[in-house]
Amino acid sequence: MEKFTNVFKSLSDKTRLRILHLLTFSKKELCICEIMDSLKLAQYNISKHIRELKLAGLVQERKEGRFVFYFIVEPKNTFHRNILQTTKAIPKNKEDIERLRKRLALRKNGKIVVGCLMNRKKCK
Repeated sequence: MEKFTNVFKSLSDKTRLRILHLLTFSKKELCICEIMDSLKLAQYNISKHIRELKLAGLVQERKEGRFVFYFIVEPKNTFHRNILQTTKAIPKNKEDIERLRKRLALRKNGKIVVGCLMNRKKCK
């Protein structure tokens, strides 16, 4: 029962839902710098929330060089699949999605070539 409670606790935060929405919308793994720029939040804040999503078994990470990529875990059971379907049904933040689109356009051949832009005007 605690496993299920942890999933619901992890989804009880607006920022964590925004992160899940980005990962769901993109249908690909996202670098933490892309999440930061899309949500306009600091790295420590994003990392703290992603940690909770990882502990709940909803998100995993993959490291590639200096970049850390995050992606939604493939559902392994009906509960997990239903949770992801439910979060997909929540209306997305249009501003977050538009910033993500702009940020993903900076990739070259699908690869990250620019780190965080949050303090620069280019991605705002």
